[in-house]
Amino acid sequence: MKFFIDTANLEQIKDAQDMGILDGVTTNPSLMAKEGITGTDNIMKHYVSICNLVDGDVSAEVISTDFDGMVREGEALAELHEQIVVKLPMIKDGVKACKYFSDKGIKTNMTLVFSAGQALLAAKAGATYVSPFIGRLDDISTDGLNLIAEIRMIYDNYGFETEILAASVRHTMHVIDCAKLGADVMTGPLSSITGLLNHPLTDIGLAKFLEDYKKGN
Repeated sequence: MKFFIDTANLEQIKDAQDMGILDGVTTNPSLMAKEGITGTDNIMKHYVSICNLVDGDVSAEVISTDFDGMVREGEALAELHEQIVVKLPMIKDGVKACKYFSDKGIKTNMTLVFSAGQALLAAKAGATYVSPFIGRLDDISTDGLNLIAEIRMIYDNYGFETEILAASVRHTMHVIDCAKLGADVMTGPLSSITGLLNHPLTDIGLAKFLEDYKKGN
């Protein structure tokens, strides 16, 4: 399972990278704005800064909702760095743009996916990644993890190479459950990754080891 971090914060990205477990980054205009990154030029420069920090794919989102606009933005993003993945919305023109980029060998991430049918269309269009938002489904009393299971079954049935990128991951159990279900990738805040480190028996055991060491010295 690949671990992506969902942020535009360079310090958090470096922290995850330094752990040696980071495989990539996802971000969006909202996350950019949260870090005070506004304006097209500044956003583009920030994407390059992110790419220079990590070894894996970096999803960069278009803001256009029409085919021509998505193609124009996506091509500009793809030219920034070889690690850039063009992030497209799961709408009709988004699927059309996904097919366009796929034919050109440019990686894509179909985002805002909330149904197995949408994921099927994304795979048919050649998406590199499909991003089902499990946390947002949970927010409306719908089982987001069930969607991961449905997509996994469909993709396995037909041998689709599109990777399931579990998005809107909120906490550590989301990560564990997605791993059990066979999601290829998870993306979430740094806390959802570092939280996997925590266990009281680890803390108790380490404290005991250190205590015994001190007694012998």
